[in-house]
Amino acid sequence: MIRHTLHDGWRLTAAAGPVPDHIAGRTIPAQVPGSAHLDLLAQDLIPDPYLDRVEEELVWAHRTDWRYATTVEAEVPAPDERVDLVFEGLDTVATVVLGGEVLGSTANMHRSYRFDVRHLLTGDAADLVVTFRSALAYAEEIQERLGSRPRAYPHPMNTVRKMACSFGWDWGPDLQTAGIWKPVALERWRVARLAEVRPLVTVAEDGTGRAEVHAVVERSGLGDATELTLTAAIGDHRATVVVPADATTAQVTVEVPDAELWWPAGYGDQPLYDLDVTLSGTGDDAGTALHTVRRRVGFRTVVLDTAPDETGAPFTFVVNGRRIFAKGANWIPDDHFLTRITRDRLERRVDQALGAHMNMLRVWGGGIYETEDFYDVCDERGILVWQDFLLACAAYPEEEPLWSEFEAEARENVARLTSHASLVLWNGGNENLWGWMDWGWQEELDGKTWGLRYYTELFPAIVAELDPTRPYSDGSPYSPGFTPEDKHPNDADHGSRHEWEVWNRVDYTHYRTHVPRFCSEFGFQGPPTWSTLTRWVHDEPLTPTSPGFLLHQKAEDGNGKLDRGMAPHLPEPRTFEDWHWATQLNQARAVAFGIEHFRSWWPRTAGSLVWQLNDCWPVTSWAAVDGDERPKPLWYGLRNAYAPRLLTVQPRDGRDTLVAVNDTDEPWAGQLRVERLTFTGEALATATISLEVSARSVAEFELADSLLKPADAVREVLVATVDGTRAVHLFAEDRDLAYDPRALTAEATPVPGGYRVDVRATSFARDVAVLADRVAPDAVVDEMLVPVLPGETRSFLVRTGATVDPAEFTGPLVLRSAGSLHTPPAPAE
Repeated sequence: MIRHTLHDGWRLTAAAGPVPDHIAGRTIPAQVPGSAHLDLLAQDLIPDPYLDRVEEELVWAHRTDWRYATTVEAEVPAPDERVDLVFEGLDTVATVVLGGEVLGSTANMHRSYRFDVRHLLTGDAADLVVTFRSALAYAEEIQERLGSRPRAYPHPMNTVRKMACSFGWDWGPDLQTAGIWKPVALERWRVARLAEVRPLVTVAEDGTGRAEVHAVVERSGLGDATELTLTAAIGDHRATVVVPADATTAQVTVEVPDAELWWPAGYGDQPLYDLDVTLSGTGDDAGTALHTVRRRVGFRTVVLDTAPDETGAPFTFVVNGRRIFAKGANWIPDDHFLTRITRDRLERRVDQALGAHMNMLRVWGGGIYETEDFYDVCDERGILVWQDFLLACAAYPEEEPLWSEFEAEARENVARLTSHASLVLWNGGNENLWGWMDWGWQEELDGKTWGLRYYTELFPAIVAELDPTRPYSDGSPYSPGFTPEDKHPNDADHGSRHEWEVWNRVDYTHYRTHVPRFCSEFGFQGPPTWSTLTRWVHDEPLTPTSPGFLLHQKAEDGNGKLDRGMAPHLPEPRTFEDWHWATQLNQARAVAFGIEHFRSWWPRTAGSLVWQLNDCWPVTSWAAVDGDERPKPLWYGLRNAYAPRLLTVQPRDGRDTLVAVNDTDEPWAGQLRVERLTFTGEALATATISLEVSARSVAEFELADSLLKPADAVREVLVATVDGTRAVHLFAEDRDLAYDPRALTAEATPVPGGYRVDVRATSFARDVAVLADRVAPDAVVDEMLVPVLPGETRSFLVRTGATVDPAEFTGPLVLRSAGSLHTPPAPAE
């Protein structure tokens, strides 16, 4: 097979719609893969859509049609040569014309399209034109035909197969993209090609790795069909089968004795093997490779344990026979403009997940079926991937044209991703079963279809047929084995649970009122880092209620919830700088509180996936890493809460108890020192406990009353320490604590690659942080949210390429702690 990409020479024109005068009638260069917004931006015809309130200025694009055009020059095909025009992704409602002939129309950005164009290639140049209709206008037409159905947001994103968050979300902009968003190429081939390659990878009981390769063969139709040969090879191990002349499918299994196992991060290594699948001719063409496909595979087994137990139904991933506590986060598209997401960017983001001790990412159902680059990176790093089918927060019609589109995209993407060791779950969708039960859908639908057959019939059947090596779940949240009516999908004792009472209605201490089997969504908001915020929002003055700031806060009553969430815990901020730090700190506190609770209940609770790891633009959101890729304080809070070894104080039977969580393969033993100290360092009570915690387990340790009952609750702290692992427990909320406003002194010194900031405490300081990006936009500190005891010095390493006055890192708006909220910092000079 010969593949020629068609990425050059494209031109973009607005074809119809409410187009501004300075754009109407103009033809501009277009990048492919790309989108209309980015092409306009490259020509300075629109401001950056993420800037200030520009999103509001671009609403006209929702109803604009776009025409992409280029010229194709290709040799006349040989008599036995097929030539296909292949679009890997079109966003979204498009008509494709080559040489004046309509090849077809599309209405699904989540699948590819292939057109036989052999008869159109005459040797002369031919115009290739792709015209995109407004996806919003199309969705409204389908809604009119099938009837309106409930959804979380105003636009009918549930009637068109386009990334749902293109239409806006409570963390994302309403910038509805259009364009050729994946590669386009001419493919020339003879005799036959591999239309689909599905390696089903398993491990036998004797340790033999097996790659059972299922292939779909497309024949050219140019000449008589002949026998073919299908070969699968992994290194020196190979297997071959003959494909009969009348066959369009084939199967061959290659075995690797004593295969090295692929493990999740923290459990072992991630060896990957190259699998080459070759389709060859026979007879006179024997040995001639017609088409070769390479995949990388990892040998491992995965089971999702949902067998009923004494509590209800677990939701525990079992990899290579070992039960895994899933430490992770939900994943959204890393940029609203998908074609800007590079492999390097994905590597940085997944490395941040690893850096926070995560081992799982859930690809959420309002985004995309993630790319090969994403899955390759997760394969290499041992990040388990839970992939939703793409339905989120809405009722979806089961009638045509949607049923066929769902089936086509599901078949294509399940087959595409089977080779990836990191993929461990296919999930029916996001919150739709929950919506049916609790969000008033039943009355509004009044008997109309809402998607149930997708979750319970179509998707599980496709997974069973194409990818039986992996588990399937009807949805998230979901109670396995039950209909929504028989057992509420968000039941804490069964399957996966989403916890959104915290954030929406109640204090984060509410996390402890439930012990879920697996919490697949929970979270709390906070603003982006200071450098990110001030790069994109330029309100004067910048406040939580200034217009640009509010446009970058998409949650309903988001700032009100931030303020109410802080009120029980932190002093009321007096300046915007204080508010910014306090909301970031409270976000980190709230999420860490939930994680420590969930982890303390292993193995009853078997997973914690925070909402969310990443952002798709600069916004106040639940993310740990903001839209400019900077880690927020939450990221450091996640790293602390997801540490392989954790000490945490948790209530058990009405009494505070020290819980040690050991998520390593080695027993954890040592002398645990527990002290009740005054903030100035006087030891009021001490104890030494022999710590013994088995591998991958949790142990509880009772504490004496002398440690748990303070004489002065606002001036004392409980500290537990063993082998460098520390937990602190306060007896009152920070807003009421008697912190010393002069507790910290600091000195910064240049070091290779940045600066070292040495911070000394004369009185207890909680959650000490160096907000380094306030000094230099590229500055990143190695640690944050550190408790510093009286008499201790902690060093923070700041990496930056900037040359600055070191003293800036010790300024009152940069060196922060919980106590710094009690006294307003002096204004920056």
